[in-house]
Amino acid sequence: MRHSPFVPLLALAGGFAIVPPALLHFVGGDKVHLSSTVHFWAVGLSASIAIAAGVVLSIGGKRRDDARAVLVGTAFTVMAGLLVVHGFASPGVVVERNGVVALTGAATLPVGGAILALSVLPAIRERRSVMPLLWLQGVLMVGVLALGGLALLVPTLVPSVPEPASGPALATLVAGLVFFAWLGLRALRTALLTQRRADLLVVVGVVWLAAALVPALTMSYWDLGWWLGHGFEVAGILIVGAPVALDLFRASPSRPLAGDLRGAELVAAEEAYLGSHVRAFTRLLADKDAYTEDHTRRVALLAVRVGEELGLPPARLRELAIGGLLHDVGKLSVPDAILKKPGSLDDDEFAVVRKHPLWGDTLLGELSFPRGVRRLVRDHHERLDGSGYPYGARGEQLCVPTRILAVCDVYDALLSRRVYRDAWSHEQAFELLRGQAGSALDARCVAALERVLETASGFVPVPAVALAV
Repeated sequence: MRHSPFVPLLALAGGFAIVPPALLHFVGGDKVHLSSTVHFWAVGLSASIAIAAGVVLSIGGKRRDDARAVLVGTAFTVMAGLLVVHGFASPGVVVERNGVVALTGAATLPVGGAILALSVLPAIRERRSVMPLLWLQGVLMVGVLALGGLALLVPTLVPSVPEPASGPALATLVAGLVFFAWLGLRALRTALLTQRRADLLVVVGVVWLAAALVPALTMSYWDLGWWLGHGFEVAGILIVGAPVALDLFRASPSRPLAGDLRGAELVAAEEAYLGSHVRAFTRLLADKDAYTEDHTRRVALLAVRVGEELGLPPARLRELAIGGLLHDVGKLSVPDAILKKPGSLDDDEFAVVRKHPLWGDTLLGELSFPRGVRRLVRDHHERLDGSGYPYGARGEQLCVPTRILAVCDVYDALLSRRVYRDAWSHEQAFELLRGQAGSALDARCVAALERVLETASGFVPVPAVALAV
């Protein structure tokens, strides 16, 4: 058994993420003597890349009606506008020494971070028309360029800019880092749920943008770190923008920065978020027995919602989504004559069906599925009091995701109509679950399932006709 292959990717991403802070720490304080002309062209290149990224994302977001992609594009274009003014303010190139260069340099990343942070707002996610955001983008761009041009013509209009590492500069740094930390944590949650390389790349990009903010507000023109910060900024824009553009190419909503991906969406779109191997098994189950596949999907949907209710971390929630979808995969090895028997099973037939958790565990082990998923498949019929099967495991031997899956499996099975009994009502099913809570079933999981069913918007399990156990 092995752990998820995502773990080494996570370590690799962590290594890339610490490159900017490490460089700033070790060489950031070195002194350099580069001309204003170098600064002018370097910032011009940065602005060009930011404009290109912003335009691509905005156009793609408009075509897909993806408000979050348009908002990311808006952040990049506004940052580009500030960089344009910043470049033209380079002393001795177009204008003489002025305060505009310091003001725009200090404002670019905090302003961009603030706009990016807006992508987490529900109002952005639910917005159906992106035109207001596109108009806002245009107004902001025109406003930045107009005010920047006016400031270059009349330098006295520009307020004095705090010295690097001064109190006001550090306050601005803290505010900017809060925005990027919020984005980074939400992006990390999405990456842990999906375990997609592109989503993990967004986390790295956010860290690079945050790192670029530090020299902009704490170092001077003569520090190497100040120049490195410009490079980190460009790289961060590209690293964040590329995965968002990839989502647009896939015609799927951009999710990493919003951080609002839910467990139910993992189950509903398993191929996109859990992998083609999981989707292949759900198709095999559907071909083998439509009821079994419907049942596993309903159980998985319930289980991830209960997992979220109980605060499972993203990695465990992902395992629960996969385990829920595949918990009955061992039934692929159960003969059709038994699985689809139009009546009650005899003892010998039931003994065959009771082997499906072990068969499923073996099958997934041959395909190198993670240990946590295999445990869910193997133990979903175990009970806290040792009355379950296949091993009669009990108590602390059963992890929380397994306990969740067991409760949801029982609930859905009770609501299914069998040829030898009618479907139970929700009230009847919960009377049984409450009766077994604290003995065979976990009481917290039973209570959490009840809360989920009471509050879930529009979610009403409607089991299909069940022909077998």
